[in-house]
Amino acid sequence: MAFRRSAALSLLLCLIALGSVSCLSRNRLIARIGGKPTQTLLTADRATLVDIISRQYQAVDDFNAEVDMVPALGSAEKSKITEYKDVRAYILFRKPAAIRIIGLYPIVRNKAFDMASNGTDFRLSIPTLNRFIVGRNEIVQLSPNKLENLRPQHFLEAMLVRPVDIQNDKLLVENFTDEGNAFYILHIVHQNGDGQLTLTRTVWFNRYDLLIARQLVFDAQGNILTDARYNGWKAYDNVAFPKHVEINRPHDEYGVVIDVVKMDIDKGVAADKFLLEQPEGSKLQVLGEAPAPAPPAPPSKGRTKKK
Repeated sequence: MAFRRSAALSLLLCLIALGSVSCLSRNRLIARIGGKPTQTLLTADRATLVDIISRQYQAVDDFNAEVDMVPALGSAEKSKITEYKDVRAYILFRKPAAIRIIGLYPIVRNKAFDMASNGTDFRLSIPTLNRFIVGRNEIVQLSPNKLENLRPQHFLEAMLVRPVDIQNDKLLVENFTDEGNAFYILHIVHQNGDGQLTLTRTVWFNRYDLLIARQLVFDAQGNILTDARYNGWKAYDNVAFPKHVEINRPHDEYGVVIDVVKMDIDKGVAADKFLLEQPEGSKLQVLGEAPAPAPPAPPSKGRTKKK
């Protein structure tokens, strides 16, 4: 009899607990990256995300930006990264693929590098090394000198996310939302001639505002070529553009953090701004070939002594 009373009492206590569950639980706000705990998450489908990329790209025909830049040489995989602080730079862009980047040293503001690309070929001037490097945008073989792995096209690829080729690419949408994140990830997959599928890019959208937060670009083996992250979107000349961009090229062992100081969008950039000529007296190096010797110094214009 005592056992029956005990069982009945336990059952009664359980029923009471279920009826007053609020006494045994508590509400907890989730603070995710990029938003406030009380902020509502936005929803979007695949077509909406593709349209966001397209509208952002189409809105920019050219720009002229003054930026603060922190270049970094090395990689996280090798556990060593060297950063160069307080580099002021100017980035010029004009569609379809012309870009020029001029970097200045800290304090003295002498030219550290000057590079330009037309979308196929690039030119890179390094005054302190008295070098002028030309070649194709594609890196066939990495150089032990990390500066020689710089490509202006990598900057453009990261700063201006190109539209999706909806005719040839296959698209998948992932809702990556948990206690720490709230993103839509658009996976862009390409099918080659053999029918093999290759992940070429992923574009991440913050679900608090549906702005692009990150882009990953992959090679055919699935290795990350570019990891670009975007923050602080604001309007420049009525066009949205990220104020803060982080670009990492792990395979090429360099990266750069860009903070926009001033930017003019769609105000016109003349074609001659993208012409980069070889400085007089510099050594020309065509990638894949040995550096050419420096031209001989001009003869002295002083008077010759009479014998």
